[in-house]
Amino acid sequence: MNLRSICSEAVRNISAGTTRAAWFFLVMLITGALLGGYEAMSIVQLEQEAITRISSDADTKALIGASVDGQACDGLEMVHNGPSLAGAARAVESITASSTPGMELPAYEVTPGFIKLLASGQKTANAASSSASSSAQQGATSTQQEVNETADTSGIWISTDVSHDFGLVKGSVMQTNRGDMTIAGVFSWPNDGRDTRFAYAAMIPVSASSGEFTECWAKQWPVSEQTNDLLYSTAIVSGTGGNTTVAQVNKSFDSRYNAYSSYKNRMTVWLPYVSLAVGVIAGVISVRRRRLEYAGALHVGQTKGAQLLEMILETLIWAGLATIACLALLCAYCWRMSTDGWMNIFIAACRIPATGFAGAMAATFLAGLSVRESQLLRFFKSR
Repeated sequence: MNLRSICSEAVRNISAGTTRAAWFFLVMLITGALLGGYEAMSIVQLEQEAITRISSDADTKALIGASVDGQACDGLEMVHNGPSLAGAARAVESITASSTPGMELPAYEVTPGFIKLLASGQKTANAASSSASSSAQQGATSTQQEVNETADTSGIWISTDVSHDFGLVKGSVMQTNRGDMTIAGVFSWPNDGRDTRFAYAAMIPVSASSGEFTECWAKQWPVSEQTNDLLYSTAIVSGTGGNTTVAQVNKSFDSRYNAYSSYKNRMTVWLPYVSLAVGVIAGVISVRRRRLEYAGALHVGQTKGAQLLEMILETLIWAGLATIACLALLCAYCWRMSTDGWMNIFIAACRIPATGFAGAMAATFLAGLSVRESQLLRFFKSR
């Protein structure tokens, strides 16, 4: 048989229903779509968990209980594989607005790096939703550039609660006991477990070299023990003892959280093996149910190579179409549900229908090899 005859025979078997291609197609489609969708959903949930932690400053740590070198603290973001944002702060005399003379507004002097950290807000949440993807690291870099552009240090920064109570927005001028102060920005500081001191406060930008500070903050994703060591390096050594420590800014989250470990140990990590097993079973069944036909074809003169090629082409049609349909569904789901890095989630999810396809093709070939002309009489008796 020439190649054209083999292809036409395979197409006729598919169209006539001899191969039961529709049933095998549904088995592969349902397996790939359900298991692949479950994998994609699990990774999306891990991504959302990471985004929630980042947007809530669970990835931010603070050195407290020691005098801090402001320049060293701001310089942490320049360290290779170090924090993406870092800055120092210290409490100063409260500000009193002329419109509310009996009400004091807590104030803090902060370095430009601390202003960047406040300005990051939700932007850093979408930049590093995956600890193992290079695209997430590239997203973090571009987001840091955006933060650098929006971190205006020409005036003071106030929290959203202060902004609402005083009716102030970016560009407004606030008359205080220290003179007129321009509002350079408004930062969000929700009550979600993070340090509550800044929920109602004003941040006054100062030079990082203007004296000592009382704390240094560093924001890094994924969090590593290197962050603690870098924070300790900003402390100014003095003769007085103290309870210098590194604390998590938002204590409502588990400090032992490890994004990479959560991803590697997810429950769905074994699903490709299930899909592979289903593909192997489908491939074997597709051959075994027609082994009498195959043995008879060998008896009347069909070559083994032509027969194997015909089997492979038939399996390629029903398994290939099912795999393509699964990939289309998974691509749509990942693109719609993922906040960032949907392609990485899609690649992880598409392994499941891909392994099912590979299993079906390999099982068809191996099961086809086991069919011999000498088995014709036995197959005929046991039909």
